[in-house]
Amino acid sequence: MIVPAGGVLVGAVNIYLAASLLPTAVADLGGAGFYAWNMTIYLVAMVVATMLSGRFLSRWGSVGAYLLGFAVFAAGSLACALSPAMAVLLASRGVQGLGAGLLSGLGFAVIRSALPPRLWTRGTALMSAMYGAGNFAGPALGGLFAQLGSWRLAFAVMAAFAAVCGAFVPRVLQFDGTRGEHGGLRPPVPVVSLLLVMAAAGAVSVAGVLAGLLAKAALIGTALLLVAGFVLHERRSELRVFPRATYRRGSSLKWVYLTLGLLACGVAAESFLPLFGQRLAGLAPLVAGFFAAAISLGWSLTQIAGSSVTGGRAVRRLRVLGPVLLAAGLLVQGLLQRQETPLWLVAVWVPVLFVAGAGIGLAYPHLSVAAMSRTRDPEEGRQAAAGIATVTSLSIAFGTAVAGALVNLGGGSMLDSARYVLFGLALLCALGALTAHAANRTDPAPDREDAPEPRRGDARSPTAP
Repeated sequence: MIVPAGGVLVGAVNIYLAASLLPTAVADLGGAGFYAWNMTIYLVAMVVATMLSGRFLSRWGSVGAYLLGFAVFAAGSLACALSPAMAVLLASRGVQGLGAGLLSGLGFAVIRSALPPRLWTRGTALMSAMYGAGNFAGPALGGLFAQLGSWRLAFAVMAAFAAVCGAFVPRVLQFDGTRGEHGGLRPPVPVVSLLLVMAAAGAVSVAGVLAGLLAKAALIGTALLLVAGFVLHERRSELRVFPRATYRRGSSLKWVYLTLGLLACGVAAESFLPLFGQRLAGLAPLVAGFFAAAISLGWSLTQIAGSSVTGGRAVRRLRVLGPVLLAAGLLVQGLLQRQETPLWLVAVWVPVLFVAGAGIGLAYPHLSVAAMSRTRDPEEGRQAAAGIATVTSLSIAFGTAVAGALVNLGGGSMLDSARYVLFGLALLCALGALTAHAANRTDPAPDREDAPEPRRGDARSPTAP
């Protein structure tokens, strides 16, 4: 499990690593006008690659797909380290994003074939914990290398880490028979679906870096229309990104994905909490970054314990409780914002943000298992598992864009901006309780992890040849 977890971790770390390094890189390379495109290109490439991870797994099996993912990521990271100009750095970030997205999607998809059903919850908890750990470690590592003035070394270290993980792939993962499911033929690619999601992800990412409120709102509205077009196309097409069960009437899968997406939107607060900590409480940049990472810390630690919960009723309660805790934490954090915040009140921020992150940790692994277990077909199962990473990456980008628009509502008041962002994201995340309830209502059966494990070789077993 170290190899899949390492793949998810490198992708999560690099979401925020470059954000901390970029000011130093701009001073070295120039190209300040392209500053905002760093995150945009990376996230769009990552979202697209996660959508294709199931097909790479079907085509080349887990070993081949992982070797490709680590190789692409390492090549992109090395190119970032050697970039002579900003244009080359941005192109390299795109390559890096493709590798990171493939690794993130594979991390969830491989669980279905590498582990028995009774361990799916713990496996998905480990994968999703890597998102939290990456969001915590990315800004810290980036700030450290930036302070040392060695931004190129940071990318070189990531390339080396990917190379080491890749070297272990043939030793620890089994050559599986997934290629045979398509008779050696290349599985078809849903081109229209990919183009629609690329356009939506691009619009959301660009909206997050624009200054004008109307421009942000227009691009977010455009992204929502593109997502609606994506859903309509997927429902009618035979070539789709998400499994057929997602669009079936009465299926809980669409509500599960929506709940996962709304939980991921809450993570967007971490992009702005360091700014609020510096401006409102006078915290040093590194200290403010660690305060903001309390959400990811709560996410990572809580789901280790939450993943051991079994029993259909308890699991369904956690799915609803998660969004409620996340929304409540963000709401209380907004109420605690003050101009020139005293130190004692700053100390209260940490447990409040930890509780908010705990909401993600309690619900995320069980929702992930619900997505993977909604179909017995191995191919659709891989699509459902890879869709978890796709929804997470796209929702983080969408949440960041929405938060960026809310910051502008505050005008020149940082206090108002902080409250708008935290209250707005709290409202958005609270909707997750409604979608989780809808998922529970349309899926009253006990969860998959409570079912008896299929015998190896049984046609219903995900590990069957």
